[in-house]
Amino acid sequence: MRCMYSTCPDRPRRARGFAAIAAIFVLVILGVLGTSMVTISSASQRTAAYDVLGARALQAARAGVEFGAYQALVNSSCTTTSLTLTDGLAGFAVNVQCTSTSHTEVAAPAIVMYQLTATACNRGTCPGSADATYVERQMRTTVASRAP
Repeated sequence: MRCMYSTCPDRPRRARGFAAIAAIFVLVILGVLGTSMVTISSASQRTAAYDVLGARALQAARAGVEFGAYQALVNSSCTTTSLTLTDGLAGFAVNVQCTSTSHTEVAAPAIVMYQLTATACNRGTCPGSADATYVERQMRTTVASRAP
């Protein structure tokens, strides 16, 4: 008589269902890894996009300072101006503020100091309403010229 597998005294019982548990465990681990990779990848892309926006805002602020310096040094004009940029900096607005003070030294022509502050942002006016995509950069400089 043949011994049935489950009734044979000298054979160990076969572990049943272990492979299914191991497969479920591996699938859960792979799902967690996949989810974390997607999360890390999207955060990395978002960070890179914000870096680009920040660099563009800095260049827009620099353009505003240069515009203000030109107006002050060439045209002897010190006014608050709003700029809307085009081409590579389209979508950025710049607010340029200027204040001037005159200083007279002994036996020398007066020197006019212009303090320029340029605030650039990716909204229609600066400062704009802050949300998750709002970027703003500010640049300050002082230029001097002889009084006209």
